[in-house]
Amino acid sequence: MNVDDLSAALYDGIALLARRLRQAPIPGDLTLPERSALSRLARGGPATAAALARAEQITPQAMGTTLSGLEARGLVERHPDPDDRRRVVMSLTGEGVAMLHRRRGARSRQLGEVLERGFTAGELEALAVAAPLIERLAEGM
Repeated sequence: MNVDDLSAALYDGIALLARRLRQAPIPGDLTLPERSALSRLARGGPATAAALARAEQITPQAMGTTLSGLEARGLVERHPDPDDRRRVVMSLTGEGVAMLHRRRGARSRQLGEVLERGFTAGELEALAVAAPLIERLAEGM
């Protein structure tokens, strides 16, 4: 398979999976920008709004709005930057971590049910190898 065919196949498959996951809502779910910001803080630790905006490729104003909403819900909190006390960094609260775990758990259970009933052991092994590669692919975008 050439790279163009592979990229088209990956795009189609990932897009379909993302649509299906979005179609099965979780009560009290987060918006896409909120999920992205929380996930990035969980992976990378405390960060400024500007750094999060750059990482998510959105405007600082849009990230500020997202973070304000998350802060109002008690999912993130502001702290002075330890390296530059004039700046503010955002970090997850305990409730923010719990929200991510609940959300990931619900989505993981949805995927797990499909994997258990529809995939062979060999296919599951192939998906286990592909998962970190897909994540790396996403990070490279």
